[in-house]
Amino acid sequence: MTTRTTLLFDSPFLLGFDQTRALIDRAAKAANEGYPPYNVEQRGDRDVRITLAVAGFTPEDLAITLEGRQMTIVGKKEAPKEAGGDSAFLHRGIAARGFTRSFVLADGLEVAGARLEHGLLHVDLTRPEDAAVIRRIPITAG
Repeated sequence: MTTRTTLLFDSPFLLGFDQTRALIDRAAKAANEGYPPYNVEQRGDRDVRITLAVAGFTPEDLAITLEGRQMTIVGKKEAPKEAGGDSAFLHRGIAARGFTRSFVLADGLEVAGARLEHGLLHVDLTRPEDAAVIRRIPITAG
């Protein structure tokens, strides 16, 4: 997928922005995924919560990994077994398929924790306060 934004990074005046271009491409690909639905909410000045609708999944069915700035949430669920005897599903609307959903995190954003509650997976992110760093630069005589 080539977009106007990624074409901008092909300019000979923007050297060394390959990682930024790759980041934009990954974010665009992730935005096109539709399952499972999710919310992203700002919670205060430094906290963000991502909530995914994962009805029917258990904590054992879910995995969250962080590689560089890309957080990936994977759900693997075995297909539900048909009930024995004379019962059968007349309608099966609760999805039980596996999924992979990726999010690209901004610099400094850290995963604070994750909780599965009432069919919703909450992933809390935080940006710790920056400690003031003062670095003295030595001056040499020449």
